[in-house]
Amino acid sequence: MYVCTAPTPLGECTLVADDDALLVVDMYGVMKKRYTQHSNGLLKEAWRQLNAYLAGRLKLFDLPLKLEGTDFQKRVWQAMQTIPYGDTMSYGEVALRLSSGPRAVGGACGKNPIPIIIPCHRILAAKQKIGGFTSPGGTETKRFLLALEGVWLV
Repeated sequence: MYVCTAPTPLGECTLVADDDALLVVDMYGVMKKRYTQHSNGLLKEAWRQLNAYLAGRLKLFDLPLKLEGTDFQKRVWQAMQTIPYGDTMSYGEVALRLSSGPRAVGGACGKNPIPIIIPCHRILAAKQKIGGFTSPGGTETKRFLLALEGVWLV
């Protein structure tokens, strides 16, 4: 397991990977406390891409990801990855696509192990309302990420 923590405009963030894929983007510091810092080439590339995204220079991440979750959660996370940079969908739209309910989609969004890279911030409540966001800073962080992509909510 490889773990690397660094500051970002959103606060300190920890990335976790194995030899083959990115596993976690931890904005709460849980993984930092659990593991000794030890980086690899994949984590260095993930940091490069994350920093480029947060600086407005990257619109599409190109990293191998390994997702741990239920089949439904994985389907929601895959659906999120199809939402283009600067675009949004509602919980209801994703639910309709997956033959599910908006609350179930919201629950899966809240369990996203790789936020930002798997863009759960692009999922909104009905009528372009902000909805929730499970990260330090909550909806203010979500607004920051959306604004970075040129999406402004009232």
